[in-house]
Formats: sequence, C-alpha cells, structure tokens
Amino acid sequence: VRMKRFRRHGQESHRDRIKQELYGFNKTVEHGFPHQPSALVFSPSLQLLAIGTRSGAIKLYGAPGVEFMGLHDENAAVTQVHFLPQQVSGCSPHTHLLYTPEECCGNPLSHAPFTTAAEKTNFLVTRVTAVLTHSSGDMLFLGTEGGHVFVSNALTTRLPITMLKPNPVPSLCSLPEDYGGRRSLEHVESLQENPVNPRQVLIGYGRGIMVIWDLERHSAVKHIPATQQLESVWWTEDGGHVLSSHSDGSYCRWMVAGEGTQSEPEKSEVPYGHFPCKAISKIIQLPTEQGPPFLFLSGGMPRASYGDRHCISVIHSKTHVALDFTSRIIDFFVIRDGPDHTGSDPSALVVLVEEELVVIDLQTEGWPVIQTPYLVPLHCSAITCSHHVSAIPLKMWERVLSAGPWPITGGQNLSPDAPQRDLLLTGHEDGTVRFWDASGVCLYPMYKLSTAGVFLTDAEPNDNMNQCTEGEWPPFRKVGCFDPYSDDPRLGVQKIHLCKYSGYLTVAGTAGQILVLELNDEAAEQTVEATVADLLQGQEGFRWKGHTRLEVREEPVTFPPGFQPFALVQCQPPAVVTALTLHSEWKLVTFGTSHGFGLYDYQQKSNVLVRCTLNPSDQLAMEGPLSRVKSIKKSLRQSFRRIRRSRVSLRKHHVNSAAKVQEANARLEAELAEMELAPVQRKIEARSSDDSFTGLVRTLYFADTFLSDSSHHTPSLWAGTNGGSVFAYQLRLPPVERRSEDPVSAHPAKEIQLMHRAPVVGIVVLDGHGSPLPEPLEVAHDLARSADMQGCHQLLVISEEQFKVFTLPKVSAKMKLKLTAIDGSRVRRVGVAWFGSSRSEDYGESGLTVLTNQGDLHVVSLPGVKLQVQYPCIRREDVSGIASCVFTKHGQGFYLISPSEFERFSLSARCVVEPRSLVEVPSQTPGTTLPRAQPDGPSLAHSHRLPLTAL
Repeated sequence: VRMKRFRRHGQESHRDRIKQELYGFNKTVEHGFPHQPSALVFSPSLQLLAIGTRSGAIKLYGAPGVEFMGLHDENAAVTQVHFLPQQVSGCSPHTHLLYTPEECCGNPLSHAPFTTAAEKTNFLVTRVTAVLTHSSGDMLFLGTEGGHVFVSNALTTRLPITMLKPNPVPSLCSLPEDYGGRRSLEHVESLQENPVNPRQVLIGYGRGIMVIWDLERHSAVKHIPATQQLESVWWTEDGGHVLSSHSDGSYCRWMVAGEGTQSEPEKSEVPYGHFPCKAISKIIQLPTEQGPPFLFLSGGMPRASYGDRHCISVIHSKTHVALDFTSRIIDFFVIRDGPDHTGSDPSALVVLVEEELVVIDLQTEGWPVIQTPYLVPLHCSAITCSHHVSAIPLKMWERVLSAGPWPITGGQNLSPDAPQRDLLLTGHEDGTVRFWDASGVCLYPMYKLSTAGVFLTDAEPNDNMNQCTEGEWPPFRKVGCFDPYSDDPRLGVQKIHLCKYSGYLTVAGTAGQILVLELNDEAAEQTVEATVADLLQGQEGFRWKGHTRLEVREEPVTFPPGFQPFALVQCQPPAVVTALTLHSEWKLVTFGTSHGFGLYDYQQKSNVLVRCTLNPSDQLAMEGPLSRVKSIKKSLRQSFRRIRRSRVSLRKHHVNSAAKVQEANARLEAELAEMELAPVQRKIEARSSDDSFTGLVRTLYFADTFLSDSSHHTPSLWAGTNGGSVFAYQLRLPPVERRSEDPVSAHPAKEIQLMHRAPVVGIVVLDGHGSPLPEPLEVAHDLARSADMQGCHQLLVISEEQFKVFTLPKVSAKMKLKLTAIDGSRVRRVGVAWFGSSRSEDYGESGLTVLTNQGDLHVVSLPGVKLQVQYPCIRREDVSGIASCVFTKHGQGFYLISPSEFERFSLSARCVVEPRSLVEVPSQTPGTTLPRAQPDGPSLAHSHRLPLTAL
C-alpha cells in the first residue's frame, strides 16, 4: 500500500501567511548613471531633468529622492525628449510617443493617427530631426529628415497630424537660384519660437537657410540664407536677433526685424580659427541683469590639433574657458535663478556627456564643479567588486560623510527617512574604493579612498589637471571624473571587508596585495611595510608565469584624513585575492588565492598561518590572472556579445547590408545550437580531482564555536575551496593584557571533503538556537544578543550544488538540500539575512539569500534548510550581472545592469527602498504668454497635486 503524508490545511495556510509577511520580491530602483544616454531636457517650471537612452528608457530626476522612469515597449533609441503640459514627449527616429504623468512608469499613449494617407506616408518614411513645443501648450511641431514640418495638437491623447501648407520655401521668390528645390534644403535642423511673438516660428534647414513662418498668415515672412551648413539656432530673449552655428566652426548673429531677406549677418566669428575647425553643434546666449551676456558653444575646436576633444566653451565678459570633458557631449542646458527660472542670471551649466553628468556652478568664482547627489558615474573606473555594510553607527557615519549643493529641486520626496544608515563600497580597477550612502533612493557619494599611493606605479596624479595654463589657446579646463583606463591593472581591488564598529578596513587586490587600514581624522605621514606570505611554501615544480607583485614605496607617504593604511600583506605568487575576511575583535585578517590561504595578525604585523591548497595538477593556477582562463560557456557568451556589438556598429555606421545581417544571424544560431544548456533536472555528478583550480579558496569564515569537544568553545578559522574541501583551524589568542606581545597560534582541527567535490561558496555556524553567530563586536555594542553556547552548534556548508548541515564538534552530517538535483541550478552568490515581518515588528526569521547561475533568487530557511520562495531576477545570459550581485543583511541586494548602473532589489516584505514622490504639475491658463518660450510649455500660473508612482 502506497502511503502519502499530508500536512494539515490549517498549518499550511498559516505558513503561507507568514511567508507573505516575510518575503516579497521587488526591483525597486536603479542607481547610477543611465547606460548609453541619448537625449536631455530640463523643465524650468517643474525643475525636473529628463534623460532618454538608446535602449528606449526615459528617466526623470528632481530633488534628491525624486525619480521616475518610463520605458518603450520596443528597444527604440530616444533621440529627443521634451516637456509638454502634464506630459512628457519622447521621440525615437520614426515614432512620436507621449507619456502622461500617471504613465511615467507604464506604457505610452497610442501612436498618432493622420488626417490623410499621404501625410502618414511622408511622416513615417522620414526621421524626426527637430521638435518644438509651442508656448501656447496646444501645438507640437515636428521637423523631419525630408524637410517637412508637421503640426499636431499636443493636449489631446489622440494626435491628428497635419503638415504646414503651402511649403514655405517656394513662396520666397528672392531666394538664390542654388536654393531652389526641396532636396537642396536638406533636413529640418532646428525649430525655434519667437520669444516675444508666439505667432512666429523659425525653421532652420540643414543647408543653412532659415525661414520665419507666421502661424496666423500661414506664410513665410522672412528668410535668412546662411552660406554654411546649419548646426543649431538660438533666438535671443529680446526677439531682435538670431544666432546660428555652423559646420565650419563659425557662428553668426542675424537681425530679424522687418520682413524680406537679410543677405549678410550682423556678426560672423570663428572662435578658434584661423585653421579649419569642427562644427559648433549648439549655441546658447543668455543675458545678465548687469553686464555682458553669457555665451555657450559646444564644439568648434581646431580640427587638426584638438579634433578629438569634447568641449563646451563658456564666454562671459573677459572670461573665456573651454571645458574639456571626458567623453562625447550629448546635450547641455543652463539653469537660471529667479521665481520662474527664466528671467535672471545663469546659475548653473548642466552637461550630459556619454559617461557622466557634469554640473558647473556659474555663480561662484572659478566656476567649480558641483557634486551630484545622483547620476554619479559609478564606473568612472571599472567596478571590480562590491561590499555592503548595514546599520552604520552614527559616529563612524559622521566621520565619513561629506555634502554639497544641488540646483535641481523639482518635486517632493515622500519616502520616509531611512530606518538605518547603510554603506555600499565599490572597488575599482584603478585601486580606488568608493563609499556610497545606500540608505535611500539616491546612491550618494560619501568618500573616495585610493590605494595607489602605497605602491610605485606609473600612475602619478597630475596636480595641474584642472588648471588651464596662462596664455594657452584654446583655454582648456579638464572637467569630469570618468577615466576608464588604469595605468597599472595590478592595482585593481578584488575584495573589501569593513568593520563598522572599529573602523578597520581591509582591501585586497589583483596582484595579491592585502592592505589593512584604520579610520583617522587627521593626516598622517608613515611608511607601510610589507609582510610576504609564501603560499607555495617552497614547493618545487611550480613556476609563476603571471604579473609581478607591486613594489612598495620605501619613503614615508602622506595620507589624508580618512582611512589610512598601516599594514600590508603580499602574497607570493602575486595571484588575485579570491577571499577575504576581517575579525576586528581578534585583530586578525584571513585571505585566500588560487594557491592557498593565510592568516595575518595586523596588531603584531606578522603571519600566523600559511596553508597551500594547490593541487599538483593545477598548472593553470600558475598562469596568472583568472580572467585569462575561460570556460566554454563563458567563451560562447562573449561571442554573443561580440555579435551584438557588431550589429550595433553596423547600425552606427549605416552599413546595414542584408548579407552581413544574415551572416551575423547564422553565426548566432550556430553557436546557440552548440551551447550545452543546463537541464531542468539532473543528478549531482562527481567532479574529477584533476579539474582546474581545485585549490582556489572561495570562502573564509571566523567563528567562536566547538571544535575539540562540546564543553569548550574556542576561536576558529574555516576555509572552503573550489575542490569541495573545508579546512578548520583552532585559534589560540593570548590574554588581552598580553595580546600585543604573545603570538597567536593556529592548529589544524578538522577537514571535510564533500563527496561531489563541488566548490564551497559559503560557510555559516549556527548556535544552539539555530541562529547565525553575531558579527565581531556586535554583542559588545549591544546590537545583538550573545550566541547560545549551551546547546549544540551546527555547521552549514554551502556548495554550488547543495546546502549541507553538520553537527559540531563531531562533524557528522545532519540534513541537506540538493539545489542542483531540483532544477539544475548552481549557487553563485549567498548571504545571511534577517527577514522582519511586515505586520509584526517583533517577529522575524533568519534565512539564506541565494542567487543561482540561472539568475533566480531563493530564500532558504535557517536552521531547517528548506526552500521558502523563488523568484526570477537576472537573465541567465547576464554573467556579469550575476557575478556582481551583493546581498544586504536585511534581505535586499544590488547587481550591475550595465557598467554604470546598479539595480536594487528586495526579497523582504518589510525592508523596501523605492522612490515615492509628488510633483506639482502646472496647468494651462488661457491667454498666458511668456517672456520667453520654454521647453515645457507655459509658466506655472496655478498647479494641482498629482501623485506619481515611480519605479
């Protein structure tokens, strides 16, 4: 008779209710700088900044914490973004989409219908090249590649589109003969409204001609035939002049009073002539209340000498500066003071470049850069690792925190104050560690630490980088922090561990260097001596073929206030540090590489233990950085990326031949067919002992637990390797009064070999109550209860394939959960978290947060080791995203969705950080005119409150 066990319905439903109160998956906010930005706009009345990207996203930012996001259904690049009354307009090359405020996080409004089939054909076959939102708030002008200008009603959800008729150009009989014919005029480059007469619209064509069109008379009243190809147009605030910039690096000033034709400009100048110059892509002139106007020019550099520079020139009175940016300029705008942000002096220049947002303070002498509270380029140097620390004590927080002003103030942040202070630390390829305030919606930069000063490298800082040389022409001034190149890749930070209670920090790098740093409020000059840890221990037959170790400076180095290094361990061979843990109460640091692991006493600055784990067959471990050894699947994934990049480059250079596209598709299909996909269900397979990197140390763990017998608990060190081995050492610490004199000793105690030799990715010791042991010094600061030392402790070993619990001190198997046997997944990241109930402040459970190679998130209960919930999170093809994931202690996490953006997610029903914002949306007031037409319609006459839901 086959028997089945049933759980009572009441018990099952009760547990389900508890799960709903504890767990809930949400992708909450994106931190960092948008990947591949393509458009920029600012609303003076709303005080909101909008950025469009090549992937079809539109992101809005106001005051810190005010963030919104919209996304096209298709991956259409956003080429222009414009603010309309109560709407946001996004343009891709062949479509025009509108978002109402309620839909900023949903789908856009429907595509516009056309009044005739001919107009629809003309609109769809050409690209939208220019957009004008009229100050009346009810008209939207769309200029196209074919030279047409379409007009739509901007206030309705359905947009009947008509074309300006008759065509303005043939009606101007006084045009030169070479301007005859629509084709010679090329595309519509610019559309501008007369700031003092809303009836007039200026149409600028790529060939150079500019036409002033009267909306009431339905005819052209003036034309300006420039001789050079047109790049941009600016109508001055008094309405009397038009500035035009051109492809030869010149700009012209035209008088627009009267009707007819103006054959010559009032002024023509090439700022950086006499040699051929690049185009001035955008020009803005703004008056000041007292004194000369500000002039802003993008581009115009001498082609031969400085054609590779990305510059915006700012000219005011006798001050002339060429701001030299680190990447290509996308767009820029100027913020002005005053009640309506329109009629007063310029206060800030906001520049969107391809890799960062730079804000220049125009009211402070020297025009310094303003620190941005969001949109910070996380990838100013490539991110190599991350580390999260929860609940930072106030004293340490104040010692690290720095602040700065911000000129964009739109919206209200309705999010409650963060319940605790959290830090996210990112390690970078150039040897820097950056501290970010991760408590709320904004990932705010707090502090930057550089480790390069300890070593002798070719990367010497240029003190005069941001200063222009007297008399230099053009007068360059370097701005921006994006610098993707590392002069010495050995400086790259691979592991970080911070103790929030003691202020000790340890940083490990690519060349086997481990630095121990201490927080100091004053500058100090000191020498950092290196202690060598020989992980091969004299074994013969191994010869390191990789990079050399970094040379330490012998002379004293001056370190600024903040974290200052005082101890250094240099692994030999200088391989990448793969595991790192700090115990500030015991004054110990443990580290691991592909050759073994070591224990270092940073109080006495001496090695306590060095253990070689290298297998005789691990010849690849002697080759150098791990990045040189690629698995088959990794190679395939990289080939996919190459194909994608080739497609992008084909589109970029307009080489979209059918043969090349078919060839790329064929290569992709062939490699997909060869790729071995993980089965849905399979058995755990034993791994060969001669697999590569079996000695690589994956995890290190300190614990005060029972190793020798059940009566005496002692400090211990645990190490897990890529070959499924677990090593345990018993540590003997001298009394506190003799800690600085008597040596610390380590003795082998236990060794476990997992049957299937799966890599060990995590080790956790559970106390008598089944709870994870508290962090070092956590109990001493009354932030956690003491571990239960009365009952039996348990050892949880997490491999890539299963979770296995052993009893201590006997180390006998008690229970296990086979993850791989269930769904074919392998564990890539694991963390211990506390999940508080969303309904009861007093109830919560500990659990393991797990990320698999399939991109799925799991929560496993402790101490029962049972799977609670599972959520899909990251695409399994996104290897870099999975590798970059970091968990928090309260059920949240971060992973890179691009080189410059973190996606934040939450597995906890209680602990969720997401934008909650309110924006005052201006309403249209009939009969209201502006002193100058603004990109977001009429000025704020009255407003109504409209809550917006943000991603």
